[in-house]
Amino acid sequence: MTRPLRVAIVGAGPAGVYAADILTKSETPVDIDLLDRMPAPYGLIRYGVAPDHPRIKGIVNALRRIMEKPEIRFLGGVNYGEDLKLDQLRRHYDAVIFSTGADKDRPLDIPGIELQHSYGAAEFVYWYDGYPEAPRDWTLDAREVAVIGAGNVALDVARVLAKQADDLLSTEIPANVYEGLKNSPVTDVHLFARRGPAQAKFTPLELRELDHQPGVELIVHPEGFELDEASEQAIRDNNQVKTIVKTFQDWALRDPQYDTPRRLHFHFLRGPAEVLGNERVEGLRTEIMELDGNGGVRGTGEYEDTPVQAVYRAVGYLSSPIPDIPFDHGSGTVPNDGGRVLDLEGEHIKGVYTTGWVKRGPVGLIGHTKGDALETINNLLEDLEALPAAEDPDRDSVLRLLEEQGVRYTTWDGWNLLDAHEQALGEAEGRERIKVVPREDMIRISRGEN
Repeated sequence: MTRPLRVAIVGAGPAGVYAADILTKSETPVDIDLLDRMPAPYGLIRYGVAPDHPRIKGIVNALRRIMEKPEIRFLGGVNYGEDLKLDQLRRHYDAVIFSTGADKDRPLDIPGIELQHSYGAAEFVYWYDGYPEAPRDWTLDAREVAVIGAGNVALDVARVLAKQADDLLSTEIPANVYEGLKNSPVTDVHLFARRGPAQAKFTPLELRELDHQPGVELIVHPEGFELDEASEQAIRDNNQVKTIVKTFQDWALRDPQYDTPRRLHFHFLRGPAEVLGNERVEGLRTEIMELDGNGGVRGTGEYEDTPVQAVYRAVGYLSSPIPDIPFDHGSGTVPNDGGRVLDLEGEHIKGVYTTGWVKRGPVGLIGHTKGDALETINNLLEDLEALPAAEDPDRDSVLRLLEEQGVRYTTWDGWNLLDAHEQALGEAEGRERIKVVPREDMIRISRGEN
């Protein structure tokens, strides 16, 4: 091939950006378009990470350096499946990589989960992160709240619910989020984990940060705080597990004071069984679990009821099906072999690949997507000779197509305009930035329109 390899990456979050980076470091000359339905880049970092996590937000700096490479072009506000379909992408690109992530809450099939004020964690995260496609209103009228889950998303949700709103003013939260949290009457947030402390999936730093929240008392309930042989082995084998368990043990030794405006409770070995209430949430029933000695748990048939007026389930994310691409609804992933997308007969659809959470499921930390991307890109480069060459690889032809279809796409220069605008809004209030939420406003600012 005498010209650069033309590659479209659908999804400009960390997985897509890492894939683009690895491609640019290969010996093959490349010309990459990163497409995203949002007018701004960074995906999960912008719309899935709690605003009070500056360390994780710092990943943006690394992603920015990648996206400024001349081989990479950002095209935002482009909705795959509507603005561009698969056959159009394959006409203009030699290979297409889908890195669309996981955008929905995994369901929790227990009675009462459909009651009013029973929410998926992703819904709440989208609200406080200012996701343009999420509702901007959120009812925060519960004094007691249950959060179901034992991962970082559950921890984020519980922390934001319990935190004093003024402590978030230094972040980029939108004004309506600050007002909603400021007026919240919450006093107690209960986090329920189905397994024990040694099986929790929190990261140590995020966990320890909880102990620095003014006006929030941490209470670890001794019932269910148990370790078995498998737990002890995990502590010996894994420093992260050791740190997490030690942190909880230190907190558990404290005598609860109940003298702060808000409290964050940890309940271990409590499996969600039923959301109680008539029209709206009135409580959560949990089954008391016990460790089985092998790292798992089993139910005891005994139950506890906790009065709460809202329930947030953080039991995992789920990817949405991708138009014109096979999808496994059970696992919530695109069928693939090392990132090569497979058809219904298990054969590779030549020139079509996937990476990130839609490839392997929503597990692991953001950095783990680098390994996914490396595997996918290595296989793509191995397939170079077999890739179907694009019929119209001209770099500007895609832009002409988008313009003909009336798509008001955004660019990297446009993102820099929006980025500067958000920082200016923040500077006026002594903050790092204030996020622009409405999609049309993001597009207008990015395109330099009045």
